[in-house]
Amino acid sequence: MNYRSALDEHKIFNIISDESEKLGVQSFVIGGWVRDLILKRHSKDVDLVCIGSGITLATSVAKRLNTNVSVFKNFGTAMIRNKEWDLEFVGARKESYRKESRKPVVEDGTLEDDQNRRDFTINAMGISLNGNSYGELVDPFGGVSDLKSKVIKTPLDPGITFSDDPLRMMRAIRFATQLNFDIDADTYDGIVKNAERIKIVSKERISDELNKIILSVRPSYGFKLLFQSGLLKLIFTEMVALYGVETINKKSHKDNFYHTLQVLDNLSEMSDDLWLRWAAILHDIAKPATKRFNNKVGWTFHGHEDRGARMVPGIFRRLKLPLNEKMHYVKKLVRLHLRPIALVKKEITDSALRRLLFEAGDDIEDLMKLCRADITSKNEYKVKRYLENFNLVEKKLKEVEEKDNIRNFQPPVSGEEIMKAFGVSPGRVIGDIKEAIKEAILEGEIQNDKTAAWELMIEIGKQKGLELVN
Repeated sequence: MNYRSALDEHKIFNIISDESEKLGVQSFVIGGWVRDLILKRHSKDVDLVCIGSGITLATSVAKRLNTNVSVFKNFGTAMIRNKEWDLEFVGARKESYRKESRKPVVEDGTLEDDQNRRDFTINAMGISLNGNSYGELVDPFGGVSDLKSKVIKTPLDPGITFSDDPLRMMRAIRFATQLNFDIDADTYDGIVKNAERIKIVSKERISDELNKIILSVRPSYGFKLLFQSGLLKLIFTEMVALYGVETINKKSHKDNFYHTLQVLDNLSEMSDDLWLRWAAILHDIAKPATKRFNNKVGWTFHGHEDRGARMVPGIFRRLKLPLNEKMHYVKKLVRLHLRPIALVKKEITDSALRRLLFEAGDDIEDLMKLCRADITSKNEYKVKRYLENFNLVEKKLKEVEEKDNIRNFQPPVSGEEIMKAFGVSPGRVIGDIKEAIKEAILEGEIQNDKTAAWELMIEIGKQKGLELVN
């Protein structure tokens, strides 16, 4: 099988071939770019292996392109980046592993050695950039056949592959999820048998793979594989705790694990925002901790939204996810996810809408997406009714926002203005006046403007024994 014509569409491969010949080394495109070429998927990430020094070849190619090269001597790799390509060069190598470490002992090797160390058959294919064999596919493990069969399979014994590099277990599930492939039975058994080895992998690398699963078209598929293989309980115990149904007096609650996966899939059809998807994953995370049984009403999960919000920082910290505005965004949506649902169950007041706008701010649209995704009932009439009610809530939110300008609320009168008006120093009374003004605006007692707020400030000041200074 020859891909000369595909390579000829991109000048870069001719340049790499020319420079390889000048240096007297053989070079090959290998891995993901080859896989994606066969799948007819676009990719700008190109891995290049040469039988010799990858750094020397990269340096030569960079001079030809009149661009910079980044060299990583400790890893024996070099990188060239531009708008069109991310090219990574490495010398062919073979690897051996110690049981307690993911860091291999690396030696120079042949192309065969390099392909043997690859994670999956579909990532072990190479295309020659050399002379008469230019464009020829080197596929020692049947990667093309596995692509056609839509299966993820290790090139060598899966027990050795996963024990050597346990992150490959996460990668197997990630590729299966992204490509909608099955995992070969022996390969899957290798994951199950070596699941405990994931403990030696850094949390950062695990979360990187987990995020790629979350960003796939149907992330529930990946989470089911993680759960069934035993990996999920080792990397994300709180999510596994959602699994299962308990029954007392013939009253049961829904399985919150599978409900969460349905919410995640629903939301994924609306948005590809990673952190909104994390909010879907965590929206019910505190249900196991708040689950109670009441003889009259059955199972309850009172306060799970507040407790769940408090759990978010700890989960982010443990998984090495960013402890910045992304975490606070997820925490906010988890805390507020029941609020719009509560609004549709009763007469909607402007005050309740103003308070929701005040707390959600610019994230109100994302919150409503989460709430819509949270409707997982199999009762079509019930789903239709809830969606219609959400339409009404969104309409009224828009009306209140246009009228009262509450989103991202800023007090019409600042603390400094209050202190200057009454000639007082900072203290609790200033906060009390600001809070009273905010509450009056949210309750609709005064307009959200400076004149109304100033008049109320004077009135409250008098009640507290304060007088305006000239």
